[in-house]
Amino acid sequence: MEFREGAIDGVIIKDMKIFSDNRGWLTELFREDELPEGFCPVMAYVSLTHPGVARGPHEHRHQTDYFCFLGDFDLFLWDNRPHSPTYGNRTVIKANQKIVLVPAGVVHAYRNSGTEDALVINLPDRLYRGWGRKEEVDEIRHEDDPNSPFKLETE
Repeated sequence: MEFREGAIDGVIIKDMKIFSDNRGWLTELFREDELPEGFCPVMAYVSLTHPGVARGPHEHRHQTDYFCFLGDFDLFLWDNRPHSPTYGNRTVIKANQKIVLVPAGVVHAYRNSGTEDALVINLPDRLYRGWGRKEEVDEIRHEDDPNSPFKLETE
């Protein structure tokens, strides 16, 4: 499949509001009154990614991700949902200090495009491996497939 550049239905991108003073800074990651209706985070994790390193591409069948990017990142998104009005669209964004909601079925990957280690916090709406970690992982991994149409090119 060949993807075309364009927005992706259901993806929400917003700037983090950074509040600074002489002690440092603070940012709100989420507020229940600002989340999309029906989206409810059920866990949180933080990951550190070294400069130049990519994570993904992969997608989830059921899970929606709520990423908070703290650092310099290129975020790659492909709409792989056959019933979506933006099926076949691809977009790449600079996700520096951004919050991005990625719906289930949207293939995603990110790369640390900076020169320092950077953090990503995720607040997904599904538990990793389900309640008690007793289920299969809700993930389709594409990064090891040499024929994958999901390429991390910034063009």
